Amino acid sequence: MEIFKFFYFINLLSAFILTSSLEIDPYSQALLSLKSELIDYDNSLHDWVVASSGSSYACSWSGIKCNKDSIVTSIDLSMKKLGGILSGNQLSVFTNVTDFNISYNFFSGNLPPEIFNLTSLKSLDISRNNFSGQFPKGIPKLKNLVVLDAFSNSFSGQLPAEFSELEYLKILNLAGSYFRGTIPSEYGSFRSLEFLHLAGNSLSGSIPPELGNLKTVTHMEIGYNFYQGIIPPQLGNLSQLRYLDIAGANLSGPIPKEFSNLTSLQSLFLFRNQLTGSIPSDFSNIKPLTNLDLSDNFLSGSIPESFSELKSLRLLSLMYNDMSGTVPDGIAELRSLETLLIWNNHFSGLLPKSLGKNSKLKWVDVSTNKFNGSIPEDICLGGVLVKLIMFSNKFTGSLFSISNCSSLVRLRLEDNSFSGEVPLKFSYLPDITYVDLSWNKFVGGIPLDISQATQLEYFNVSYNNQLGGIIPTLIWSLPKLQNFSASSCGILGILPSFDSCKSISTIDLGRNNLSGTIPKSVSKCQALVTIELPDNNMTGQIPDELASIPILEIVDLSNNKFNGPIPEKFGSSLSLHLLNVSFNNISGSIPNAKTFKLMSNSAFVGNSELCGAPLRPCFERVGIFGSKGTWKLTHILLLSIGLLIILLVLAFGILHFRKGFKSQWKMVSFVGLPQFTANDVLTSFNVVATEHTHIPSPSTVVTKAVLPTGITVLVKKIEWENRSINGVSEFIMRLGNARHKNLIRLLGFCHNQQQVYLLYDYLPNGNLAEKIGMKWDWAAKFRTVVGIARGLCFLHHECYPAIPHGDLKSSNIVFDENMEPQLAEFGFKQVLQLSNGASPTKTMQETEYNEVMTEELSNDVYNFGKMILEILTGGKLTNAAANIHSNSQEVLLREVYNGNEATSVGSMQEIKLVIEVAMLCTKSRSSDRPFMEDVYNLLTNKFANV
Repeated sequence: MEIFKFFYFINLLSAFILTSSLEIDPYSQALLSLKSELIDYDNSLHDWVVASSGSSYACSWSGIKCNKDSIVTSIDLSMKKLGGILSGNQLSVFTNVTDFNISYNFFSGNLPPEIFNLTSLKSLDISRNNFSGQFPKGIPKLKNLVVLDAFSNSFSGQLPAEFSELEYLKILNLAGSYFRGTIPSEYGSFRSLEFLHLAGNSLSGSIPPELGNLKTVTHMEIGYNFYQGIIPPQLGNLSQLRYLDIAGANLSGPIPKEFSNLTSLQSLFLFRNQLTGSIPSDFSNIKPLTNLDLSDNFLSGSIPESFSELKSLRLLSLMYNDMSGTVPDGIAELRSLETLLIWNNHFSGLLPKSLGKNSKLKWVDVSTNKFNGSIPEDICLGGVLVKLIMFSNKFTGSLFSISNCSSLVRLRLEDNSFSGEVPLKFSYLPDITYVDLSWNKFVGGIPLDISQATQLEYFNVSYNNQLGGIIPTLIWSLPKLQNFSASSCGILGILPSFDSCKSISTIDLGRNNLSGTIPKSVSKCQALVTIELPDNNMTGQIPDELASIPILEIVDLSNNKFNGPIPEKFGSSLSLHLLNVSFNNISGSIPNAKTFKLMSNSAFVGNSELCGAPLRPCFERVGIFGSKGTWKLTHILLLSIGLLIILLVLAFGILHFRKGFKSQWKMVSFVGLPQFTANDVLTSFNVVATEHTHIPSPSTVVTKAVLPTGITVLVKKIEWENRSINGVSEFIMRLGNARHKNLIRLLGFCHNQQQVYLLYDYLPNGNLAEKIGMKWDWAAKFRTVVGIARGLCFLHHECYPAIPHGDLKSSNIVFDENMEPQLAEFGFKQVLQLSNGASPTKTMQETEYNEVMTEELSNDVYNFGKMILEILTGGKLTNAAANIHSNSQEVLLREVYNGNEATSVGSMQEIKLVIEVAMLCTKSRSSDRPFMEDVYNLLTNKFANV
């Protein structure tokens, strides 16, 4: 019995000990509760589990730190790919936590006010998430807070004025959200603040002059907002300020002369505003100044001579202003200067003779000015010059000073008057990727050692008419070369073998003195898209191997001495847009394929032995004499009689119908596309040939027609006034010559004095409006978004002058046979305006900052942003463009994630990027929206410098 009692006691004791050991401490319990709310994409919190023994679990978990008493003092869950909405219910237990960091995650929803129960906090970092709504009240409870970082979220509403009550706050980062309204004047009363970052919000109003009271601030970024008015002169009182960025903020007026009092300032960024006047000469007082960027404003005057006193200056960027005068010689004495960007101004005269002698220049861009003289002889003396960009000036002389500039990566000297031989020693330029020497006066040929430039991607020496020489033998072997242009250079010899062809996509050697044949080894150039060899003396047949290149789009062999037939393989090409063999000795028949039916007869004329559409039909050859001579003579006689009858009928018609139908209609086809007659077009959709034909409303006249060549076209009909014909025709010609893979092709137009028919490619795969409501994968959606952006970027930035789309919407995006999106009806709005007699919009070439054109381009950007949201939401959130700038971005984000079945972190990040682009595009103020080129670069992650 005693033994039994002993074992009973032992069991009770064991059970008590085991029960005690399984009790969970409050920290672990709270953290496990927190974990249950989270979405853990990478299982980062896998070790947050209850162990079989021990009473303090939390202190051993990832991201958790404790003091010697096992009290949690730090929670760091940054960069763990966590998501979800925080309730904050678990936070009250962590009263000793001094550091709370959940940055670089995917948290959304409102920030819980319970976070302010962490009363010992010194650092709160919630940056790079997707918290939204208004920032909760109550932050003054964190009396010891030193760091508050909420960068890159989606907060909205007013900036909380109560932040200024935080006595010890040194870092306040509220950038990259959607806070609106003005900066509270209370923000001028921080006692300890050193770092203030409010950039990239939707703030408006004037910048409060009270910010000039922040005597302890060393770093201030408040740009990329929508302010009104001037820069407060009071900011010149910030005696400790070392970094000031108010770029992209819609500010006007002059640069305050009081800024010369910022004697601790190292970096000043005021670019992309509307600042006027000249640069204060007293800036020379800012001795520590290292980075000065005043670009993209309306500044005038010259570069102050006193800048020679800024001995610490590394970056000087004054590009895109209205400045003039010469560059002071003192600029060349700045020993720290690395980057000089003064392009697109009105500077003139010589560059300082000693530029580069006293400093290690890395990037010099003086393009689009009125400079003359030669390149400073010591510009590359520092040995680190990477980019030298001097195009569109009046420079002369040789390139001797840069012949051995081994650090060069990018060299652009086009559109000047440089002369002499090209002295570049490519064997000493190991990193060169881009060389443009076109439109100069070089002689002596292309350097033969160019084949040693293994990083070269782009080379252009076109329009150096006396250059001469031959094409270097190994040019095609360059592993990264994509574009080789040397047209109008007087080059002799033959095309080198393509045996080692690597990556070349564009070859332009037109208007030279080349002879010989196209080597059959051209088939090795599988990346070739364009080959232009017009106006040479080349002979032989067009090789079948050329026709076998899979992505070839443009082939121009015109004005040579090629003979033989056109290779049949061209007829099966899915990519070929233009084959120009005009004025050669080509014979036989043109391949019977849709590709050739879409080309103009101008691409084939001048070949007497060539026949087939779009030229004359091919008949069996018979002699005037011989077994079939009688047949031939009979047909000639019948043809003559028929021609006489036609002439009589035509004369009768002209005599009796003063405004007869056939005397009024004209047809214009574009180069490389079908040469139709007006009658071909009109009869294909049964137009009644009278001057009294009823003309319906232009907006409803869209029809499909099959032309005599067998191709199907889309026809749009509009009215025009007689006085507007010339202006409209000229603009339509611009639209027809705008060719891009993401633009529907305008094939031509047919018109008389009252109406015009526009002929477009007919694409049978429907439009975006029809597709939006259907289920399609994220990859296809993203490809569509990028394709639309690419097409708009071409219209806005590669057409001169720019062409606004004018009516960008989902029904005007159509798909080709490869489901590549193409923009339809681009420029059609302006066609209608011009056809009604409206004055043509001044182009950006004629007036640099034309408000009307800028607004139309900005409207395209806005409509593109709306279209992105329409694609992402399947058309469900029709007002998403407005909602995302209020408090519903997290709803939109969740909706898009779910609707696109985004489960991987990669796709979610990609979707978030696209939504952020949409938010930029749909900013309410047009001046705050990005350019389409920037939008495309964001989507494709291409941030190429000039």
